[in-house]
This record gives sequence, structure tokens and C-alpha cells, in this order.
Amino acid sequence: MGSREVTDWQGKRVTVAGLGVSGVPAAKVLHGLGAHVTVVNDGDDARAREQAAELEALGITVRLGDGATLPEGTDLIVTAPGWKPDKPLFTAAHEAGVPVWGDVELAWRLRGPDAAPWLAVTGTNGKTTTVQMLASILKAAGLRTAAVGNIGISLLDAVLGEEQYGDLDVLAVELSSYQLHWAPSLRAHSAAVLNLAPDHLDWHGSMEAYAADKGRIYEGNRVACVYNVADKATEDLVRAADVEEGCRAIGFTLGTPGPSQLGVVDGILVDRAFVENRQQSAQELAEVTDVNPPAPHNIANALAAAALARAFGVPATAVRDGLRSFTPDAHRIAHVADVDGVAYVDDSKATNTHAAEASLAAYGSIVWIAGGLAKGATFDELVAKSAKRLRGVVLIGADRALIREALVRHAPEVPVVDLDRTDTGAMLAAVQEARRLAVAGDTVLLAPACASMDMFANYNKRGDAFAEAVRELGA
Repeated sequence: MGSREVTDWQGKRVTVAGLGVSGVPAAKVLHGLGAHVTVVNDGDDARAREQAAELEALGITVRLGDGATLPEGTDLIVTAPGWKPDKPLFTAAHEAGVPVWGDVELAWRLRGPDAAPWLAVTGTNGKTTTVQMLASILKAAGLRTAAVGNIGISLLDAVLGEEQYGDLDVLAVELSSYQLHWAPSLRAHSAAVLNLAPDHLDWHGSMEAYAADKGRIYEGNRVACVYNVADKATEDLVRAADVEEGCRAIGFTLGTPGPSQLGVVDGILVDRAFVENRQQSAQELAEVTDVNPPAPHNIANALAAAALARAFGVPATAVRDGLRSFTPDAHRIAHVADVDGVAYVDDSKATNTHAAEASLAAYGSIVWIAGGLAKGATFDELVAKSAKRLRGVVLIGADRALIREALVRHAPEVPVVDLDRTDTGAMLAAVQEARRLAVAGDTVLLAPACASMDMFANYNKRGDAFAEAVRELGA
């Protein structure tokens, strides 16, 4: 199944595991290439039946409610990235010697000989923002590009020349640890691991397995492996990677950069990696104030994006122009309003402790709204590092007791309001309690450090509820 020749697919029996964002396009593409496609899906709800009907109309077989049994004669499985490696379907495939690819692997194998190179980004936090910054910088350089992958745009659409993605110069690709797990032959032009912190350990089984899957992004890189100087684990992954001859390790740092690094000097983002005499000289790229918002972790994102763009040969002026024109997505340290001299900031996207720590580090005096589904996380390190910034804390959600216990241990003097409710109306109560604790000059920060599904459909809905509650205060 290694060749990219379309003729290879004629008559191949391919099982697509899972409907949804990746499964439906994969099934259609493979069917179009002449494969006999069977889609298996655990669920059998209204949405699944609707998607199944669409595929069955094309002549694709769909089995709903049974994602465990390997269809007879299967030559290859193409899986949705979220399916866990220990599922019975994959055990059966392993025993039968059937390879398993993800949709990213399929896209990589199907791209043409003149396909646009990939600049790839992964990390526990900051992936989407960094990829969007990268795309903005590439566009500012006059390059035809798109932000694709885990960002919600199928890589299959991008590489197979769907109309809006035809004839691109370069792809800015966001990759999750799940996607990387199922993409063994991916080889990027250049790649970055932004940071590593415990996340999705229930899926990967251990921190070591999670880090190893993230590290796959560096395998076979041609030009640059970009790592975070402040996060040694990312540099260790570069050292462990088997890259092409001449590929360089490029660090980014919020401090003064050394040779082969990008960093910050006197409020200026500078490059000491992609300049002629990197021992003695540096190239100014942009000002810290060109980054929106200029919180420390977002400046790190900007430096990583700049490093990948510079590895692709982009001029310094495009870095500045691209960062200036970039607007972050909603619910990422988004300033909602000022009420009575207090700033209200929505970082609902901070769904784990690492993201919340970065968010809390951006402000001096904070009333923190936190809680939700912990996903196995512990909060002692987060609270210990952030305690001195906390004016007060308002806790919501199913696992708030875990945060409360960490506060008792590491910040016993900080007042805590524990809202014993998980209904969606709890957000208005939380904002009202935060207002009571805050004084002029403070920031009320929604950075939950937890997932949202105990109370809200997703982190977007949680952020929307926060913004709505803040608007009620202002009114």
C-alpha cells in the first residue's frame, strides 16, 4: 500500500474507521480512487445515520453501531485520529497484518509529485494560533498558502486540489498527537513542537508515549526542527529525531537569543538563526506590540511561527506584516470588556493546566474563574506557580474540588468561592462573584484549566456564556 499510484487503489478493500470530519472525506476520496470502501462507526445516532445515507448513495458500505469487528478481506484501515490505539478493531488488524493509517497519513501518501511542502506545528497548547500566525506571515510574503489539518480543514481536501486549495506554494499544518500517532511516513519541510505538558494521557497511556507521538513531527525534516528553549523536552525530541542531512535545530526563547535561535531583545523580536553571520548579528523581525495579544505565551507562538516562515525563506518584513494583520480566534485570552476598572478576559480555550498557567502569567492581579472536567489532571503545580497573582478564585464545574484542594495547600490565604452547581446559569453567578472579589486594576480571567463538557457543549459555548455574563454586568 506504499505507492501513491492511483491504480494501486483499484479493488483494494479499505475500512474507514469513524465518520465525522476526517472519515467522510477519506471514504469519498478512496471510493473515487476505485477502492472498495467499508465505513465502520461505533455510534448510531441521527448525525451518523445522515452521514451514512450520504455515503451509501455513492455506493459505499456503512456499518453503524459496530466499530469493533474487522470487515473480512480488509487490506488497509484508515482511522479517524481520535480512535484509541487499543481498540479491538486495531488489535484484530495487528493480528491480521493489516496496516492502520490516519487521514494525515493518507493525505501525505496521496499528494502529487509537485505538492506544496508542509510547515508543521504541534504542541500541547498554542497550535492553532501559531499555525494561523504562520499562514498570515506566509501570505504577507506573497505566498499562496492555507492553514489546514487539526485546525478543522481536511488535509485530504488541501492535497487533492479542492478548488480553494489548488496550486498552493506551502501548507501551514496543525497536527495533534492523535494525528501524528497514525502518520508514520510524514516528512515535513520544517516543524515545531511548541511545548509539552501532560494531556490526553488517557489516550496515549503515558507521558512518554504522548511525547513520542509529538516527536514524530520532526522525523525526516529537511530544513529546520524548531523547539522551545524554555521546554527542554522539545529539544530532547529534536535530538532523538532522524532528520535529513543539513537540517538544523532552531530554538525560540522569550529571552535574548543565542546563535541559531529567535528571541526578544528590548521589546523587539529578533532572528539569530536565518542570518548570514549568526555569531555576531541579528535581524529585527517585529516589535512585541505587533503581536496580538502580547501575552508571553503568545509571543512564544509568534516566534515559533516566525522561525518556520524564516526556514521557508520569508523576508523579515513579512514576519512583521503578517503578525500585525493576524487576529486570534475567539476565546483565546480575548478581552471582553472593562467594568468599573476591572478587565474581563475570556481564555475558555485554556482547557488544561499548562494553558491556564500561561494565561495566568500574563496578568498581575487576577480573580480566576476555573473548573470543569479535569481529564486526570492535577493542579498543585499550577496553583503553586500562580498563587502570588491571585486576588480570589471562583470555582465551577464537576471537578472543582481538585482545584480547591490545591488552593488549600498552596494558596490558603486566597479567598475562594465554590459554586456547587454545574448548570449553564452557573457562569453568570461566577462572574457576579468574581466582580465582588475584584478591585479596580484587577483582571477577571476565565482560564478554566479543565474541559467544558460537564456544563457546556464545548469551550466556545463556555466562553460565549462568560462574555454574555460580562455584558449583563456592564448593562
